[in-house]
Amino acid sequence: MRYKKEESKKESRSVVNIISSIIGIIICIILTPVLIMNLTIVIKSVINPDKVPDFFGIKPFVVITGSMEPVISGGDLVMTKTIHPAAVRPNDIISYKSGNSIITHRVIEIIEQNDEIVFITKGDANNSADEVSVKFAQVESIYLFRIKKLGNLAMFMQTPLGIIVFFGIPLCAFIIYDIIRRRFTDKAANDGALAEIERLKAKLAQKENGGHENSVNENHVEETPETEEENSEDQDQDQDQETGEKDSD
Repeated sequence: MRYKKEESKKESRSVVNIISSIIGIIICIILTPVLIMNLTIVIKSVINPDKVPDFFGIKPFVVITGSMEPVISGGDLVMTKTIHPAAVRPNDIISYKSGNSIITHRVIEIIEQNDEIVFITKGDANNSADEVSVKFAQVESIYLFRIKKLGNLAMFMQTPLGIIVFFGIPLCAFIIYDIIRRRFTDKAANDGALAEIERLKAKLAQKENGGHENSVNENHVEETPETEEENSEDQDQDQDQETGEKDSD
């Protein structure tokens, strides 16, 4: 019964260890790419402040205004991809430089202006097209998708404090958790090994006791015939003595 309880405890511990390991792996899978991407963008923005940083051609932007509603709202994080300006077509949503800002608007027309191709853009929520056309050199990327209301959080994550809060603390917490989990796992393994040793000792002792009892029983069985023979011999001797006495009489 005790052995069965120990086995059930071992199984429950193994299940907990498997679940915790899966959770840890998922956390690493989620945090590691985000951390690498974020750090890459921050480093590139510091090294080349005049260029928009990217991560393997992916450029995330935070939308501040609602000029592209309902497709894109203020506070959204938009993911865009680097594209050659010649591949842009009408109705595409592009991100382009305008002074020190990045604007994400829809292309409504492509025209030739002053012997060069330019894009006429417009916000979906605006009543009219943008006053200034967009040149090839201004085009940064084309819109892929958005993550609603994640823009402000993404901006904070690019600050030193944001990196510490969202990546440093969880990473340290995971390392501490893994250390504690390993200690508990080792302790459980040691306890299980000790319990197994005790079980084997008890089993061996039981076998030894059983063997000793069998040996005693065998000796008892062997002694019985010998005793009977001795008694028979004594009786024969007594009869012989009686016979001798009668003859002498």
